[in-house]
Amino acid sequence: MSGNVQIMTGNSAAAYGVKLCKVQVVSAYPITPQTSVTETIANWVERGELKAEYVRVESEHSVMTVCVAASTVGARVFTSTSSHGLLYMHEQLHWAAGSRLPIVICCVNRGVGAPWSIFNDQQDSIAQRDTGWIQIYCRDNQEILDSVIQAYRIAEEVYCPVMVCYDGFVLSHTMMPVEIPDAEKVCEYLPPYKPHTILCPEDPRNINPVIFPWQRRDAEGVLRDGYMDMRFKLQHALEASHDVIVRASLEFAERFGRNHNGMLWDYRTDDAEVLIVGIGSIATEATAAADLLREGGIRAGVVGLRVYRPFPREEVREAFRSAPAIVVFEKDISYGYEGALCADIKAALYGTGIAAPIHNFIAGLGGRDVKASELAEAVRSSLSAIAGGTRERQTWLNCVTE
Repeated sequence: MSGNVQIMTGNSAAAYGVKLCKVQVVSAYPITPQTSVTETIANWVERGELKAEYVRVESEHSVMTVCVAASTVGARVFTSTSSHGLLYMHEQLHWAAGSRLPIVICCVNRGVGAPWSIFNDQQDSIAQRDTGWIQIYCRDNQEILDSVIQAYRIAEEVYCPVMVCYDGFVLSHTMMPVEIPDAEKVCEYLPPYKPHTILCPEDPRNINPVIFPWQRRDAEGVLRDGYMDMRFKLQHALEASHDVIVRASLEFAERFGRNHNGMLWDYRTDDAEVLIVGIGSIATEATAAADLLREGGIRAGVVGLRVYRPFPREEVREAFRSAPAIVVFEKDISYGYEGALCADIKAALYGTGIAAPIHNFIAGLGGRDVKASELAEAVRSSLSAIAGGTRERQTWLNCVTE
């Protein structure tokens, strides 16, 4: 690192990213463990260090309503939340994506009730994966700051909202060295927001009215999209955002010297006989597990997904093309089936001829500790089961299941 390096929490890193992006409207409602993100921003607004409107509301549903309205009129907007706050926004998350608004939110990942938990897992953001938002997951505090900046670049190019996710307490309240980029260089990287919405007193129009299923002509005779056509365009935009995400990451690396690897990253995979897979901090812990396994004679590598939506289908296929075995650790569960990440990996590999056995471990729910040594032992148990012919397995790590 060089330049302005400070020791800060993940929440502070997120706030600095927002400040550097010169966000114009911030709407907020407190919930642990994200509260200090918007508290920090509120202090800057109060002192005049960030020229933005800070809007306090009565609920997270209203938070996203304010973000939708502000983005519609052409402002660069931000909010952050966690757990039930994100779930309470659910309706408006769909509204933001359907309106094609480049809103950025930080989701500080936390378990959801019942019963109550303030501790970390990724069930909250994974539960919102089908709302039409791009999802980026961070490994450390530097990546949080950098990803917020990249998120605005991505969102404002494809006109889709972006969710920057990072693990509550594991990152949000942990102090790490973070390099704060030069503000002028950030402005060069991130051009001003050019809204696509049309708001003009001389040309009044309804925004997001009730729409018919089929295409129809407007008063001027122009053929307009029906509901399904708009859904197709949102899907196409999410899929097309893949190239924008990769390009934004590469250009960021060229300007600032930090490459977070676009869609996914890998560690010691060249000669691996087993690939460990994860998202966020559990994938970071897996790198230590891979080192432990190699010390014991097992050639382990790690594949970490940085972007979960759009799903990096082609990168996953390339990463696992020669994998003898795949072990997926994740802090979520798609109830009644398996871990969401594991299911998506299997879907991506379907029909490719890649037939590696895949074992799924549900781990760390509600903040239950997951040590590198425990991940390594879980991989050993999977390899033993695979040797005995077990090609698929779901296991709850560190959980009493009897």
